[in-house]
Amino acid sequence: MTSTLQPQNESQSGVYTFSSRPRPVPSRPKYRNTAPLLNEEQGSYGNIMYDRRIVRGNTYAQHVLPITSQTDPVDFLRQQEARRKAMSRKRVKEQFGLKTPEPLEGRKNIDVQTETYLEELSDHIEDASVECQTDMFLDKPATPLFIPAKTGRDVATQIEDGELFDFDMEVQPVLQVLVGKTIEQALLEVEEEEELASLRAQQQVFKEIRDAELVEVQRMEERERRLCLEKENRIKQQMAVLEKEKETAEKIAARAFAQQYLSDLLPTVYSNLRDSGYFYDPVKRDLETGFLPLLMEEVSSTLEQRYVARTVLDMLIQDVTNQRFEAFQLQE
Repeated sequence: MTSTLQPQNESQSGVYTFSSRPRPVPSRPKYRNTAPLLNEEQGSYGNIMYDRRIVRGNTYAQHVLPITSQTDPVDFLRQQEARRKAMSRKRVKEQFGLKTPEPLEGRKNIDVQTETYLEELSDHIEDASVECQTDMFLDKPATPLFIPAKTGRDVATQIEDGELFDFDMEVQPVLQVLVGKTIEQALLEVEEEEELASLRAQQQVFKEIRDAELVEVQRMEERERRLCLEKENRIKQQMAVLEKEKETAEKIAARAFAQQYLSDLLPTVYSNLRDSGYFYDPVKRDLETGFLPLLMEEVSSTLEQRYVARTVLDMLIQDVTNQRFEAFQLQE
C-alpha cells in the first residue's frame, strides 16, 4: 500500500505542516515469520559499515553526530536553561565553596589525595612483560680472575705529617654542614611544636564547644524527661480519678440495688428463721431438749426391759412345753 504525500506548505504564521492520506494497518501473524509478506513494503536497509551511528575502532575518538538543522525550539530552550543553571551552580560553588586556607610564610600547599584508597596517578601506559622458560643447560664453571704478571720495579714515596691533610681547614665544611643541618632541624622542630600547639588550642576550643553543646543537650534531654514524667504522672492521676469515680458510681449503684433487694428480703429472712427454729419459746425448747429426751430414754429402757422379760418368759414356756411333750410321748 502506498500513501500520497502532500508537499509541505508554509502557513501565514510561518509554521510548516505535513499531511498524508490515511491507510489501514496491515494485519500481522501471531508468530514471527522470517519471510517478508508480499503486501508489505520492502524497506530500504543501509550498510552498517557506512552508518555514522555505529562506533568502530578506538572508543576515545568517537564520532559526534552532527546536529540537524531542524531542532525543536522547546528542546533547545530546555537545553539552554539547563546549561544556564549548571553555570550558575558552578559560579556559586566557586564563590562560596570550601577553599584551602593560605599557607604560612615560608610554606606552600601541595595537592594531596583524600580518597579512601590511594591511586597512583601517572601518564605511563600500563603494560605487561611476558617471559618464556628455555631449556636447562649445564652450569658453566666460574671464569678465573685474570691477574696480569708483575712487571717493573716497586717505587715508594715518603710523605711527612701534615703534608696531605689540614684538620682545621678540612673540618670547616663538615662543621658548616653539621651546624646548618642542626639549625634547620631545630627550626623544623620549633615550627612543628608551634603547629602542634595551634592544633592543641583548636582542639581545646572544639572540646569546650562540644562540652557546652553536650551540656545543653543534657539539659534539654533532662527537661524533656521531666516533661514526659510530668505528663505520665498527670495521665496516671487522671486515670486514678476516673477509676475512683467509676468505682464510686459502681458502689452507689450496688448500694441502691442492695437496699432495694433487702427491702423485701428482711421479712422473708425472719419468717424463714422462725420456721427453721432460730426464734423459739424457752420453755418449749427446754421441754424439747431437756425433758422429752430423758423421758424417751426412760421409756425406751422400760420397753427394752419388758421385751427382754417377755423373751425370757417365752423361752421358759417353750422349754416347759417341750419337756411335757417329750414326757407325754414316753408315757404312751
